Amino acid sequence: MLKPGLNLQLGQTLTMTPQLQQAIRLLQLSTLELQAEIQQALESNPMLEQVEDEGEEAPPERPEEGGERVDGDRMQSDTAGDDVIPEELSTDSRWDDIYEPAPSPRGLDDRDPLENTSDGEDEGLQDHLLWQLHLSHLTPRDQRIGAALIDAISPDGYLDGDLEALAEMISQGEDEPVGVDEVEAVLHWIQQCDPLGVGARDLRECLEIQLRHLAPDAPARDAARAILENGMESLAKRDYRALQRQSGVRDPDELARALDLIRTLNPRPGAQISESTSEYVVPDVYVRHDRDGWRVDLNPEIAPRIRINDLYAGMVRQVSDARDSAFMRDQLQEARWFLKSLHSRNDTLLRVAQAIVERQQGFLEHGEVAMQPLILRDIAEALEMHESTISRVTTQKYMHTPRGVFEFKYFFSSHVGTADGGECSATAIRAMIRELIGGETPNKPLSDAKLAQILSDRGINVARRTVAKYREAMHIPSSSERRQMASMPSGTKQKGA
Repeated sequence: MLKPGLNLQLGQTLTMTPQLQQAIRLLQLSTLELQAEIQQALESNPMLEQVEDEGEEAPPERPEEGGERVDGDRMQSDTAGDDVIPEELSTDSRWDDIYEPAPSPRGLDDRDPLENTSDGEDEGLQDHLLWQLHLSHLTPRDQRIGAALIDAISPDGYLDGDLEALAEMISQGEDEPVGVDEVEAVLHWIQQCDPLGVGARDLRECLEIQLRHLAPDAPARDAARAILENGMESLAKRDYRALQRQSGVRDPDELARALDLIRTLNPRPGAQISESTSEYVVPDVYVRHDRDGWRVDLNPEIAPRIRINDLYAGMVRQVSDARDSAFMRDQLQEARWFLKSLHSRNDTLLRVAQAIVERQQGFLEHGEVAMQPLILRDIAEALEMHESTISRVTTQKYMHTPRGVFEFKYFFSSHVGTADGGECSATAIRAMIRELIGGETPNKPLSDAKLAQILSDRGINVARRTVAKYREAMHIPSSSERRQMASMPSGTKQKGA
């Protein structure tokens, strides 16, 4: 029989301190989320204040009051004694001493000041349709049916669900059962609303609704309706010979005009009215080339400049009440931890960006075909960090380069082996495939097997199915579809169906 007893054991455990948790959380925030986090810290912690003016001078030091200030990432403390905040939490440096401001690229701020302005009350598709419904002369019963139908319309503008199920659902709130014919009649009214094509049950009906509202003498209108009515499957496959046979449009020029007309129609009418607004990407770093090579600079505008409030920090030792003194010390400690975490985030972000640029100089100079294979482990080992840290840094962080603005993760891709034992990135292979297809003879398009053979001749070992996967990911038709497109009149083979 076992007897109870006490045993003393030694062990090691990893503890996530609140300071480490805060640093990790700030590291994974996007630019917009970071700005919101800083604003919340400014509002909740009286020890923090924002530097409003870039050229604002810090107030004179008052050693006798234990004054402390932080400018950007700069923090100085003149307190002394056993009861002061530990000095190892301070960062004795200025933002400008560490991160030299990068020049803003020309044209970056030449945006229309009226573009993307929003009062936060954007109208959605349902609201837009309900507004038209309430202005109609439909009976109250039909308006209730219309409201139920509008609620079943997807953001793209299509009706979800069949009419019988909708009629049964609507009947639950009516004194008399609602018939399918009533629902269909109200649906036809909705389909005449703005935007045209809304309320359709499939793509064919959506496009036919839009065609019906064109003038009767519109060029190729009848031919386009014949194509939609009889040849939708062939149209989707770009089988133009079968399309001519099924639609009865034998004249190639007339068929080309009909297809051009169909392309002007909107397959997603509901997307015209969206509740979402455009969001501009704010780059976290700028990459530019100077006489010393490629240079990476942090964007100084990604976060407001903050510092310790000199006045409140000087009151820490002057407050006589123990409770108030403890509160102010806690706030000062949290402020210093927050500033230290911000400095750590910016430093890590800059180091990761520099490591990426160092390995992807070929892309910056020659484009996607020179993209080097890169995985998170490569950067983690180079910087002696954990892969999870690199993953946090590269998510929702953006780099402004001479070739455009890219998310950090864009520079990471899988790779395949080469004949000489090296590696080639998937991004570079896709760029090569796009380049080969762009230079092919229209009447003799390159098959996936031929593309794989050409790449193999260049020393890149890639299977045919891999080429097909990359081609489909770039939305490039197969060789047979490209050949059919080449056999059509010029207007058709340039745009496709």
